[in-house]
Amino acid sequence: PETLDRFNNLPSVKLFGQGAPGVSSGQAIAAVEKIARETLPADFSFDWGGASYQEKRSSGTSGLALGLAAVMVFLILAAQYEKWSLPFSVLLAMPFGIFGALAAVWLRGLTNDVYFQIGLVTLLGLAAKNAILIVEYAELKYHEGMTASAAALEAARLRFRPIIMTSLAFILGVLPLAISSGAGAGARTSVGTGVMGGMLAATFLAIFFVPWFFRLLVDHRLREQRSTQALREE
Repeated sequence: PETLDRFNNLPSVKLFGQGAPGVSSGQAIAAVEKIARETLPADFSFDWGGASYQEKRSSGTSGLALGLAAVMVFLILAAQYEKWSLPFSVLLAMPFGIFGALAAVWLRGLTNDVYFQIGLVTLLGLAAKNAILIVEYAELKYHEGMTASAAALEAARLRFRPIIMTSLAFILGVLPLAISSGAGAGARTSVGTGVMGGMLAATFLAIFFVPWFFRLLVDHRLREQRSTQALREE
């Protein structure tokens, strides 16, 4: 050879490549590592450089970002409600949004790429917004003298229309992202699909569970002894 390359003071050979169309960089890295472990002799090793090194180094940080986002939401709500238990009625709505985002991406055959993960962090705040609208009003009615069950029912009734209107406005707003085409459409499609699916689930699933979460955390009982008619009369 005309030159002898070294990497970390060891003789080395540089390999350059990219994934085939439809294959993400993470999948390509995993495939190369699998082949290298199976075929390289025992005294050979491999390492990554450039963008691949940065991707390997930053892998797994999305979970940390999601966790920190949830902690931030919890601390802000705890300060607002002046309680440590009530914010959980909002946080318990977030898994519905994450489930909807993952289901939408899976149904469309997309991958869990960095754009989707950015959308997940955004989705945490959006999913919490609907729950906050209900919990805030239920807390107000509870302090006015209503029981927790009646307060939750009243809050769900009065906040249902604003939640549906704002959520549908947002969902229709990101629809062009989810169905976009052309240059750079992959990033837009990934973000739009995840956020749109998450908001659909957070709107049409979580909205029925948030009042129950509120009553459960306030009354510490799974079931309500009174009838629905009695709660409506209150």
